[in-house]
Amino acid sequence: MFEGFEGKGLPASFMSAGTSSFTEFLREVRPELLPGHGLPAQGIAAEHLTPDATTIVALTFPGGVLIAGDRRATQGNMIANRDMEKLFRTDEFSAVAIAGSAGIGIELARLYQVELEHYEKMEGRSLSLEGKANKLSQMVRGNLGMAMQGFVVVPLFVGYDENHDKGRVFSYDATGGRYEEQRYHSIGSGSVFARGSVKKLYREDLGESDAAKVALESLYDAADDDSATGGPDLHRKIFPLVDVITRDGHRRLPTDEVARLATEVVQGRAVRPDGPTAPLA
Repeated sequence: MFEGFEGKGLPASFMSAGTSSFTEFLREVRPELLPGHGLPAQGIAAEHLTPDATTIVALTFPGGVLIAGDRRATQGNMIANRDMEKLFRTDEFSAVAIAGSAGIGIELARLYQVELEHYEKMEGRSLSLEGKANKLSQMVRGNLGMAMQGFVVVPLFVGYDENHDKGRVFSYDATGGRYEEQRYHSIGSGSVFARGSVKKLYREDLGESDAAKVALESLYDAADDDSATGGPDLHRKIFPLVDVITRDGHRRLPTDEVARLATEVVQGRAVRPDGPTAPLA
């Protein structure tokens, strides 16, 4: 069960009550399993070693929050992967998406999932949404050494706040700085274009389906101007991933639904290549 400890007996860390932080436990018992362990200490540019995940967009709507991501990963000027998954359910009422060094980002997201599960088991309750956001901040700060070498991972965290009946969005910098964003935000190489697109289409009264359409329009705009962002691929049937979180919990929009909305976006661009415009008041 515990590989590497056969016949040696379990370390004292396994037998004590321990900490509510699984990351700290892992750092003490098996540090080689932490994200980024074993990567070269210096001297090699990150972009020549690992694929990079690109554009993520999130926006709130009445009673919830939506997060969407394109599927492309790049390595230098090459497409490394066309159907990468960048969105991760972290618990019933939250999700995280990653941009930056793909391998480390995926490890970080999966470790964060375990971190929240471990806390709930140890403490008998789940963290508040603020606590979850702060916990992720600590984990990002723990990757600062790798970030200084070019292996930067920047997450976007979203969740439903049960105490206030609303969705919330949190962004981070490479040092672990945590910032709550209002209404919408985007990260990754195409984030400037995606955010500008959301800015012109966003309304406070968006329904869930309309919010998903806005997210898809913004990812299309990002792909239109940023070569590292992948747009909907109707021929390969590769579409962005879209997660929604409300008081009913986390759910991923079915592929058929995303495909329908993405097809509407592509067909609309055949008529208006620059996309829909916001009406003047």
